[in-house]
Amino acid sequence: MADQLPAALGPLLRAARRRVAAAGIADPALDSRLIVEHFSGTTRTQAIAEAEQKVGSAALSAIEAALRRRIAGEPVHRILGYREFYGLRLSLSPETLEPRPDTETLIDAVLPFARATAERLGECRILDLGTGTGAIALALLGAVPAATATGVDISPDALATAAGNARDLGFGERFKALHSNWFEKVLGRYHVIASNPPYIPSGDIGNLQDEVRDFDPRPALDGGTDGLDPYRVIAAEAAAFLEAQGKVAVEIGYTQKNEVSGIFAATGYVLTGTHRDLGGNDRVLVFER
Repeated sequence: MADQLPAALGPLLRAARRRVAAAGIADPALDSRLIVEHFSGTTRTQAIAEAEQKVGSAALSAIEAALRRRIAGEPVHRILGYREFYGLRLSLSPETLEPRPDTETLIDAVLPFARATAERLGECRILDLGTGTGAIALALLGAVPAATATGVDISPDALATAAGNARDLGFGERFKALHSNWFEKVLGRYHVIASNPPYIPSGDIGNLQDEVRDFDPRPALDGGTDGLDPYRVIAAEAAAFLEAQGKVAVEIGYTQKNEVSGIFAATGYVLTGTHRDLGGNDRVLVFER
């Protein structure tokens, strides 16, 4: 119960950390701190300098509920309702993939081209396929003030979340949320077509980490029998929506470079860049016609 938690901030943090650690959570210090700070409205500095500061009963109840959810296996950022991505705070919803640091590799891969395009033409039009929270599109908008982006998703929930994130970040006038099954309702041409598509083979989803398998939306994970179906769609259809000298950038599973490269090569693309994530794995491929 909430009254079992200490009311003073310092002891509260220590008690929360012990409980999360006892559940076998990988990073109990970070997760417990995020929960306590978020639901108590306090900061790390306050926990150090004002360790005896009292936390109210409503906050204690919220912390207790959040700790129970975390101990049961729910990811901490699902509990908080947001995640940081490329320096942006993005709200999450049930039908959005939780954006992760690996996907920041895609931003780094296309950002120099997007900036150069904006400088040369005064604009850079970006198409983000399977936008989810809007992470890819919004990170690029944040870094390239002259850019505009269309975020495509099949999920109305995801599109509402992405549009809300765009508004919250001040990018609402430069971001369009489009309900479409891949390119089905897309119009116009773009300088950058980017995607972090579903790429897990259907039969492998049951073997994923519990936090991914049980809490990320399956449509954002399931790439078909071999995990490559979305790449086939993108490779087959992107050319009709790509500006001359435009680039297509896709995130991949770390073993999929050869297969994805082959799919794009078969439809007339040349691989111009392979980018590795922080773990040293192949993570993003960039193609040109």
